[in-house]
Amino acid sequence: MNRIKTFISRVFWPNFAEFTERLQLIKSLLINYQQVKPLGISLGCGFIFIFWYIFCLPYPLFDVPVSQVVEDVHFELLSARIAADGQWRFPEPDSIPEVYIQSLIEFEDQNFYHHQGVDPFALLRAVFQNLSHGRIVSGGSTISMQVIRMAKGNPARSIPQKMMEAILATRLEFGYSKVRILRFYAANAPFGGNVVGIEAAAWRYFGKSPALLSWAEGALLAVLPNSPALIHPGRNRTKLLNKRNKLLDRLAVKGIIDKTTCDLAKSEELPEAPHPLPRLAPHLLDRVAREKGHLRIRSSIQLGLQEQVMNLAQRHQQLLKFSQIHNLAILVADVRSGEVLAYVGNAPLAGAEHGEQVDIITAPRSSGSILKPFLYGLALQDGLILPHSLLPDVPMNINGYRPENFQEGYDGLVPAGEALSRSLNIPFVDLLRQYYYDRFHFQLKKLGMSTLTQAPGHYGLSLILGGAETKLWDLCGMYSSLARVLGHFPRYSGRYDPSDYRALSYLPLPAQVVPKLHELNTNPEVLSAGSIWAAFEAMQEVQRPGAEGEWQQFSTSRRVAWKTGTSFGFRDAWAIGVTPEYVVGVWAGNADGEGRPGLVGSLAAAPVLFETFGLLPPTSWFDAPYDDLAKVETCRETGFRAGQHCPIDTSRVPKKALNSPVCRFHQLVHLDQTEQYQVNAQCYLPSQIVHRPWLALPPLEEFYYRQRHPEYAALPPFHPDCQAIAGNEASPMQLIYPRQVSRIFVPIDLDGSKSKTIFQVAHRRSDAKIHWHIDQDFVGTTQTFHQFALEPPAGKHVLTLVDENGYRLEQRFEIILKQQRK
Repeated sequence: MNRIKTFISRVFWPNFAEFTERLQLIKSLLINYQQVKPLGISLGCGFIFIFWYIFCLPYPLFDVPVSQVVEDVHFELLSARIAADGQWRFPEPDSIPEVYIQSLIEFEDQNFYHHQGVDPFALLRAVFQNLSHGRIVSGGSTISMQVIRMAKGNPARSIPQKMMEAILATRLEFGYSKVRILRFYAANAPFGGNVVGIEAAAWRYFGKSPALLSWAEGALLAVLPNSPALIHPGRNRTKLLNKRNKLLDRLAVKGIIDKTTCDLAKSEELPEAPHPLPRLAPHLLDRVAREKGHLRIRSSIQLGLQEQVMNLAQRHQQLLKFSQIHNLAILVADVRSGEVLAYVGNAPLAGAEHGEQVDIITAPRSSGSILKPFLYGLALQDGLILPHSLLPDVPMNINGYRPENFQEGYDGLVPAGEALSRSLNIPFVDLLRQYYYDRFHFQLKKLGMSTLTQAPGHYGLSLILGGAETKLWDLCGMYSSLARVLGHFPRYSGRYDPSDYRALSYLPLPAQVVPKLHELNTNPEVLSAGSIWAAFEAMQEVQRPGAEGEWQQFSTSRRVAWKTGTSFGFRDAWAIGVTPEYVVGVWAGNADGEGRPGLVGSLAAAPVLFETFGLLPPTSWFDAPYDDLAKVETCRETGFRAGQHCPIDTSRVPKKALNSPVCRFHQLVHLDQTEQYQVNAQCYLPSQIVHRPWLALPPLEEFYYRQRHPEYAALPPFHPDCQAIAGNEASPMQLIYPRQVSRIFVPIDLDGSKSKTIFQVAHRRSDAKIHWHIDQDFVGTTQTFHQFALEPPAGKHVLTLVDENGYRLEQRFEIILKQQRK
């Protein structure tokens, strides 16, 4: 025994006496435990119950799919999408109409505000009623107990289930306010069919917001969850009518409504077939679901304007469809805030077969000419042009790129502002060549054009004529940014806020805070106020559709800076208009990209633009930004800064444009005394020479310019005695094609025949004769109309032209044959 004690003390417990005491203590505790066991079990169960009671309610209480909802700025319903489980179940409302609350409490739970989840008197009354009728006629459930029942998926009724609902109802009362419990009920009560919740029921049965419910409608919705099947036509709806009227009588007896209100309410008929829910902004609803993910969104849309714009889009789409143009999109936004006021992503009734579901507002489409105002403003700011500077409008071939005007004509030279208002292509391609397309690409991205995903070289000069895709959303944001900058310029004492360049928002934005002066920039972020103002002034001159200019005669007419665009192949028609208050954008076309002959901006989109402006409140016009404008002497005929020999006008131009070039077309011409010939001191007596300032255009520009300007006087020819001295520097000829090109690609048709090449030249004298030579071989002579269809063989050649006065013009070129593919 001693050995065992020694072993235990050494191995298990160094102090064996202490070990013995511990054993005695454990023994006494075991004895005492038998005595306190019932109390311990009770406490343990109590703690378990309290723990369960605290966490017995799931979170969230209702984990069910709900409808996606988008509302206007005043919380009016615009569109909604059915929930994933096929139910019309709106998100929990922020408020419940009083007519429904009063009716619901009177019908379901008169002591709702006085109990803590369970009403013992209601339960006793229900037991008595059920026993007296021999069947269940009343459940005695409070609103809180019904909320618990709905949260658990409406399980089968039983006494244990009722007891559990009572316990959970008390926990519900501890965790939530009475108002929130009413909101739980209102959002999840069944109202017949696939309609759940008061908001969905109000729209489906009455076609209105819950806030507009009458007493009759509120009472009906209060009794309907008790027998939701009665709402369907043909199912003994007299019983539903009687239940509603009985509730109205009880409300009158309680003094909640007066007798007249009760009688009028009882005279209202029950709703018939369910109403379709509003579909005023279905594409915005899809976009919100995709971008925000929230179940209920308050947008910046104005319901009344949205309805009007939707109707306008539908009406115009019905007209356009006769030309096989099926889709139309309209966007309206507030310039000052940047908030969207109307959003029609596609015209209703276009049909699924025509892509009605496509949101054109966010779809990339070919830009056409809609970007020209931005290049115009940037060129002004860069000093390349003044508002009326003449730009070339002649046939061009720039490294194989041959732009054409929409009307396929040429002006020779055209004022820059007129080129913008008429949307001429060739002048703007040449202007982009001077400005450089990579710089333009960079500035467009700064302005907010999000679709320029390729390098500048991918687009090249075609960037200004629709070579890139853009979105109606981006375009309206870009134009509204310019209007915002110009509108703020006087307000900000001639300074610039970089945040004025921003995208539009379909969500309400906080009120704008006027920045402090030291927070603003003295230099513009992209475009100066003067350049924007000049661009908008030119955009006013665009001829409005069907107006024939008479709109300018009315002082009440709106001043709108607007621009149209038409993409290659007549696939996209654009119209954008802007005022200090609003920007409106319109797109017309086919969602699948099919082109149609009549699909041009001025015909398909512009009428919609101005009708949309007609729906808006009266607008103002921009104040001239005098701090960013300067007076300058300009040439009256060419629009450039006045040179030494120019007739002078005074113009107000953007300060950034003061470094623009001086007029190069006016020169001092030396004439004989008859003023019929040009002369010089080497062939004519200096004392007899007459000096005259003259507008002298290059032969090519002159060839087309004088066709539209009969007042233009061509330079007189050189005197016969002076021609040898004048030399070819005074040549009256200039090639139209080939011009500034060394290689000509000639296609070979599938039958092996070679296409002809059309050579054309311009001459100052319309009746002049020109002799044509290819590689010193005489080809023929032309007079008045100088054009030849030739078939030079493949290889390098020299074209030589000689007029009747001996002036020569040479052009080297190379013919390259190109086989067409089958």
